[in-house]
Amino acid sequence: MANDTSSIVVACDGSDQSLHAAKMAANLAKATGQSLKLLTVFPGSKVERLVISGVWPTELEEEAKDYGRKVFDAVKEAVSGIAEPTDEVLLKGEPAHEIIEYLQANPGTHLVLGRRGHSTVRSLTLGSISEKVVRHANGPVTVVSE
Repeated sequence: MANDTSSIVVACDGSDQSLHAAKMAANLAKATGQSLKLLTVFPGSKVERLVISGVWPTELEEEAKDYGRKVFDAVKEAVSGIAEPTDEVLLKGEPAHEIIEYLQANPGTHLVLGRRGHSTVRSLTLGSISEKVVRHANGPVTVVSE
C-alpha cells in the first residue's frame, strides 16, 4: 500500500499541549519513517499589539524570529531522542488560517496539533484553532489530547 503522506508536521506554540502533540508526532514519524517538520505561527494579534506599542516593522521581524526560536527550541527538547526535526516553518498571521494555507500548499502533509481547553466546559470541546483546522484541512489531521 502506498503511503499517502510525505511528511508529518506538528503545529506548536510552546504550550504544554503542543509539546505533548510534538512527542506524539515524533513517535509517529519514527514509526512510519517519515520526516518530522515543526511549524509555528507568530500570531497576528501579537503583531497588532506590538505595532500599537510603537515597535518598528524591522523589530517585528526580530520579534517573530525570537518567538519561533523559543517555540522550536522547546519542541526540539521535547522530541529529543525520539526523532530529529528536518525543517522549521515560521509563519505570521492568524494561526488557523496560516496552518490551513500551509496544508493546501503542501499536499501529502499529516498535521498533528494539540487540543485546547481552558475551563471544565471548554475542555470537552476542541480549541478554536484546532476546530477550524480540522474543519478546513485537505489532508489528515491528528488532534492530541493530554
